[in-house]
Amino acid sequence: MIEARATLPLCDIGVRLEQLLRSYRFDDVRQARDGWAAADEETCQAILDGADRLAREVLEPLNLTMDRMGCTLADGRVKTVDGHKEAWGDYVAGGWPTLEAPEPVGGQELPAALAFAAQEIFDRACPAFGMLPVPQRSASRVIAAHCDDATREEWLERLSSGEWGATICVSEAGAGSDLSRIRTSADQDATGKWRITGEKVWISFGDHDLAERIGHIVLARTREEDGRMRPSLFLVPSVLADGTANQVYVHRIEEKLGLHGSPTCALGFEEAQGILLGTSGRGLAQLFVMIANMRLAVGAMGLGIASASLDVARQYASERLQGGRPEPLPIERHADVRLQLLDIHAPVHLLRGLLYAVANLNDLAATGDEGAGLLSAWLLPLVKTLGGEVAFDSASAAIQVLGGAGYTQDWPVEQALRDARVLMIFEGTTGMQASDLVLRRLIDNSASFDAFMKAARALSDPALNACLDTLEKAANWLRKNPDKAEAGATAFLHLAGVATFAWIGAGYVEEDSAGQPASQALAVAARHWLQSAPAKAVWFRTQVEAGAALAARYAAL
Repeated sequence: MIEARATLPLCDIGVRLEQLLRSYRFDDVRQARDGWAAADEETCQAILDGADRLAREVLEPLNLTMDRMGCTLADGRVKTVDGHKEAWGDYVAGGWPTLEAPEPVGGQELPAALAFAAQEIFDRACPAFGMLPVPQRSASRVIAAHCDDATREEWLERLSSGEWGATICVSEAGAGSDLSRIRTSADQDATGKWRITGEKVWISFGDHDLAERIGHIVLARTREEDGRMRPSLFLVPSVLADGTANQVYVHRIEEKLGLHGSPTCALGFEEAQGILLGTSGRGLAQLFVMIANMRLAVGAMGLGIASASLDVARQYASERLQGGRPEPLPIERHADVRLQLLDIHAPVHLLRGLLYAVANLNDLAATGDEGAGLLSAWLLPLVKTLGGEVAFDSASAAIQVLGGAGYTQDWPVEQALRDARVLMIFEGTTGMQASDLVLRRLIDNSASFDAFMKAARALSDPALNACLDTLEKAANWLRKNPDKAEAGATAFLHLAGVATFAWIGAGYVEEDSAGQPASQALAVAARHWLQSAPAKAVWFRTQVEAGAALAARYAAL
């Protein structure tokens, strides 16, 4: 029997709403399309309140069971933990998968920022649960962009509602981020049907008992007219149209550090029937349709884990008595603990602002706003990276605040640390995000970098300007020394992260100084970050320029 642990403190829904409504260009989003106009203050509050109720009443009680018991494999099928199917039913019945889905497929067509705000609340209560809706939303984007009308009609509404499931099957053993090395292949049989053969790994919810049908988005090699093998994209249903099982098999469930309630599967495809998506040989390009959603989802999950860790640490610090004369004091009264809490508090609130800002920019880019698209392109690798880092760092710092208690399973921060670690790995490791930022978005074409610098320079905060000056110097150095870009890329990514949080924070300070504060919590977070940001930026710049020399030391080991 699993015992209940200390519950999470009440979410600060008010701060979420005020910050959401003030975040970068949310008013522009609400004016951009007729459907988005419904996202007024009353609607936003109702959605966030409803998400909080579901998280508290359904997901939080499920979280411990998912973590302790995990999923099992029986007779070739994945069985989720007790209560998961009922929780998924509540989630679907509440319409939560439909928040940002288009109206023609049964969606509510609300701004993406609202969907990610709800995801934060769900993920702070049960991160493993949130691993299922993300591939469904991502698969829907690929199907909508690249499928024929009949396939769209069959799949999109059922995916949007949560009736059917979906996975993203890209990685293979020995071919994780290097997708040119995949071995899974697709050939047409005598009847013209595509048959896919190979093995895919790291597939979240690769199989489960929560939906009667699962659509696998599979990257496989096809032989093109020039005789070369190139990656193409396929939709491979777990169950065929006639009701028979497709030839897709679960080889194993990975034993993982965290996210135990989310089955990570190795799947085998043995001449499984599939539907070609779009044009053969263009699979990699077609995958980019879902990249923005996947990276934002990592940021939202990281924010959920981080905000929960912060709240647990603050609650514990307000109740734990230690030191003081003649009576012991809550440890939050001690300066050292206060500084620790501030160091958790600041990045959590700045990450939330960044997440909502990028979600808004993506929505505006979808309406044809070129400037929003360029700025979003620069920020996407950052929101993904910062989401993972803030989650892990916040959980680790919360354990430190709790002391020995935090290291035990009596408090949820030890699980938060385990669950958060993978966020810096999947959907592209930190090093991959750094290479993407430096090589593709700075050296090859600096339009997105220029868009960020222009937006950030519009604020006049001295600390922000100092960070931007340092960032610009590092960028110019990398452009002059492209042969050293790889060694300096990760340090540059971290430097860009410092500057990006400074940009978000400077906006909070400007509002607060103008007498229009979003909340006291945001103003405190901003000022705490901005005080040390210029020094952090300078240090990361030195690492950018020293990277190649430092890496050369490895040869002497």
